[in-house]
This record gives sequence, structure tokens and C-alpha cells, in this order.
Amino acid sequence: EVQLVESGGGMVQTGGSLRLSCAASGFTFSEHDMSWVRQAPGKGPEWVSSINFSGYSKYYADSVKGRFTISRDNAKNTLHLQMDSLKPEETALYHCARVPLHGLITGDYDNWGQGTQVTVSS
Repeated sequence: EVQLVESGGGMVQTGGSLRLSCAASGFTFSEHDMSWVRQAPGKGPEWVSSINFSGYSKYYADSVKGRFTISRDNAKNTLHLQMDSLKPEETALYHCARVPLHGLITGDYDNWGQGTQVTVSS
């Protein structure tokens, strides 16, 4: 069974930082591209960032480019998202998501976790 468990969320002030983590199990993590997706209250899911299976290629939404950094540790089956200079409008539930094999790295997901809440106060 595929399991993705996020952690590291919390409440920070504008301009603050958080580091999210995602523990993956139940599949061969090193074979899959992975993504972070966020969903604000009352809004649909928004793609944030993706990383290819090896960690060599990284992709970011324009809104987070230069402030967020995605990384992975295939030896530990973990995915991370370092978020700096956070803004109130980035308050959302952040999910890690698995990209299916041969899927579109920035758009396809076949599993995602329950999410971790990030709240940025002004």
C-alpha cells in the first residue's frame, strides 16, 4: 500500500520559513518523480514544485521560484520542501504527491498524502 506522510507544517509570520518532509513507503520511491501540491481553503489544488526520480531536475511554480527548494533523499525515502519568505496567501494544506510512472512530472499524481497545514500570519 502506498503511504505518503507529511510533516513539518505549522504557523509562522510573514517572511518566516518552514521545512516540510514527506515519508514515503509501500513503493519504490527512487523510481518515481515526486511533487508538492497545496490547497487553500475554498480553492482547488495548486501545483507547487516537482523533482525527478534522481533529484537532478527540479521544477517550481513561478509564484514560489527563488523562495522554495525541493529535495529528496532516496536512501531514506523522503521528500522535502524548504519554504522561505513565506506569504499569508500561501496558507494552505500542503500535500506530497507521487507522479505515476511515465506521467507528466508537473501535472499528474496518482497518490497523495493527508497533508500538513501551513499557516502564515500577517
